[in-house]
Amino acid sequence: MSGLKILLDFDGDRRDIGVYEKSGGYKSLRAALKKGDPGAVVKAVDESGLRGRGGAGFPTGRKASFLPSDRKPAYLCVNADESEPGTFKDREIMLRNPHALIEGILIMSYGIGATSAFIYIRGEYRTEFEVLQRALEEARSKGYVGGNVLGSGYDATVVLHRGAGAYICGEETALLSSLEGERGQPRSKPPFPAVAGLYAAPTLVNNVETLASVPFILAMGGEKYAAIGTERSKGTRVFSLSGNVRRPGNYELPLTATLRDLIEGLGGGVPDGRTMKAIIPGGSSTPILTPDQLDTGIDYESIAAAGSMAGSGAVVVIDDRTCMVQLALRVAEFYRHESCGKCTPCREGTKWGTDIIRRIEMGEARQGELDLLLNVCDRILGNCLCPLGDAMAMPVASYVTHFREEFQRHIDEGGCPFTRDSPFTDLYHHRHPVPDLGSVS
Repeated sequence: MSGLKILLDFDGDRRDIGVYEKSGGYKSLRAALKKGDPGAVVKAVDESGLRGRGGAGFPTGRKASFLPSDRKPAYLCVNADESEPGTFKDREIMLRNPHALIEGILIMSYGIGATSAFIYIRGEYRTEFEVLQRALEEARSKGYVGGNVLGSGYDATVVLHRGAGAYICGEETALLSSLEGERGQPRSKPPFPAVAGLYAAPTLVNNVETLASVPFILAMGGEKYAAIGTERSKGTRVFSLSGNVRRPGNYELPLTATLRDLIEGLGGGVPDGRTMKAIIPGGSSTPILTPDQLDTGIDYESIAAAGSMAGSGAVVVIDDRTCMVQLALRVAEFYRHESCGKCTPCREGTKWGTDIIRRIEMGEARQGELDLLLNVCDRILGNCLCPLGDAMAMPVASYVTHFREEFQRHIDEGGCPFTRDSPFTDLYHHRHPVPDLGSVS
């Protein structure tokens, strides 16, 4: 299956506003402003069935409709803090198609009655930040951004803000706190951002890919866009394919495709004669799937029915060399490091989970610690202020569920049986002390 290119259509240098305009760029914005009906924008997006591409998959039009029309000001915030391991799609959109994002921001800002929008971009994305800066300057020079946009009477300010390298700021309320100059930590909900978000005003928070899709939806029409995909998962989506695969990269596919279409079709399958061991279907925070589930659809519902989540669209292929205990440790370490520490289940649970997995990998775990690990995951799930704790517990528990014998071998044999071939071996052996958990029955 060849990729259906909408967002990843890079015919010419789309960073140049002239090239973007020649391909139809900013026509959707002109049409929306000329029509003079902000509600029509939200209606078209709602009719398209577009769902948030950042991870949650919530219907975009419905989310926009939650903002109360009688409260001003309202704000639009762009979540460009792409920090989920395995995810790099937003990065390519910002780098190679920045005006699609800017046009989408302007259209949705107009649709919700916001005159100020903020792009919160991951601090490590320095080049992408500079590309967006230049694109915004071009857009201002053409009258797309600023006061009285295209003579319509609508004013639009777009602020580009760099984060400081915290994964937690990808959570929408932590992002808003960071934008306000506070520590980037999640807020209790309710109230939700649509009611009291940035500066306690109604705020719409959307992902980069979500907003960059809006100009194309308006150009095609909501109903035509909705004709692409499945009954409940509409349109195309960009997937970041990586891991043990011949042709890693970003691929745009209609949501009628399968994991096999992506991994074996576009990605070329597992290289070097190796066999597939597992698939991470939506970023490191999602439960794994196994090779017998390769024909699972890439739409939200199919992946959920298979026991995982579509998440951020990051698909990571794992071959037979990988030690699943080492992979679990790598994942757990990441979330332990990135926990903001605000709530106890996440702060303590990610530490305990990491310590237990390290003991298993180092051959120091006692019988019963594997069940203790699953107990820790159970105590985290659903009990945290934000999904970060769950992001550690869900994948780790799935590794144990699908590969329990492999975890048990580490305990029974007093060490890792995969140290010769596993790509993570050098990270853990001879470098980390083994934590003492005290008396564990």
